[in-house]
Amino acid sequence: MQTNPNPDPTPGPSPAPDAPGLRSRYDVVVIGGAAAGLSAALTLSRARRSVLVVDAGQPRNTPADGVHNYLGREGTPPGELLAIGRAEVSGYGGEITAGAVTAVGRAETEGFEITLADGRRTGARQVLLAAGARDELPDVPGLAERFGRDVLHCPYCHGWEVRDLPIGVLASSPMAMHQVLLLRQWSADVTLFLNDVLEPTETEWEQLTARGIAVVDGAVAAVESADDRLTGVRLASGAFVPRSALAVQTRVFAPVGPLEGLGLSAEEFRMGEALFGTYLPTDAKGETSVPGIWAAGNVADVSTQVITAAAAGMRAGAQINAALVTQDTAAAVESARLAPA
Repeated sequence: MQTNPNPDPTPGPSPAPDAPGLRSRYDVVVIGGAAAGLSAALTLSRARRSVLVVDAGQPRNTPADGVHNYLGREGTPPGELLAIGRAEVSGYGGEITAGAVTAVGRAETEGFEITLADGRRTGARQVLLAAGARDELPDVPGLAERFGRDVLHCPYCHGWEVRDLPIGVLASSPMAMHQVLLLRQWSADVTLFLNDVLEPTETEWEQLTARGIAVVDGAVAAVESADDRLTGVRLASGAFVPRSALAVQTRVFAPVGPLEGLGLSAEEFRMGEALFGTYLPTDAKGETSVPGIWAAGNVADVSTQVITAAAAGMRAGAQINAALVTQDTAAAVESARLAPA
């Protein structure tokens, strides 16, 4: 499988500039400065919490030309959307620093200690993991180079941009049937490449025929391009099928490494035998099995899109603030009890 596909020579959004210096402790440290992390940071900053966002500058949607199905920001380039979000967070006093978190451990007294790759350290009462997930593609030459442009994985994200074009669907699991029937909504010229992976059932053959979807048997050898555009699919037999766009199911893996020292690990997400990736389990509020450690966005849900990641971040931010309010109230009550009459 091919991983971390971002071959586009056009650089992705730059991480935020370093803050002038890190405090020794924050109410919340957010790991990841994309939609989920910035949305949580905005919510927490507006709640007058001290917040630090650690941004490695590697959002999952870097190769894409624009963010879609994001109400009010339709088509906004990913880097522009994040720049807007960083400015909003900073406007309410939130801090954003470029860097990668390598470890989160328990502090000697209360909360957590966060270590960055450059050696900087800080503390936090609560931690939110919202780092961008990593896509893994089938190991087909030429596929990764077009990913996020004319190789797509989500018709709701990029279907409109390839409407009415000759579209292919590369089978990498039984979910290819779901994908090809979806994409038929955007184009009448859709071809399913079985790729020696999928064998449709009798019912599925009937569906493909009824919808006018062509089916190509045999293994796919390569995805070919010319003049910076996809031209088609080359089969192992040597045959070439012209296509202008190609859809494929990716696997989405959650980067939970910094939390492993706390005993947290990612779990596989499967539908039947098909592996869709990994995620960090949380409860309905977004909190993990370790109190004070939260997760939002693709790291907690492999199916999350940009707008739903932002919503998950907002929800997690509100829940984190509520947890801090509970702690603050308990501390105030204890202090009042100990105060002289």
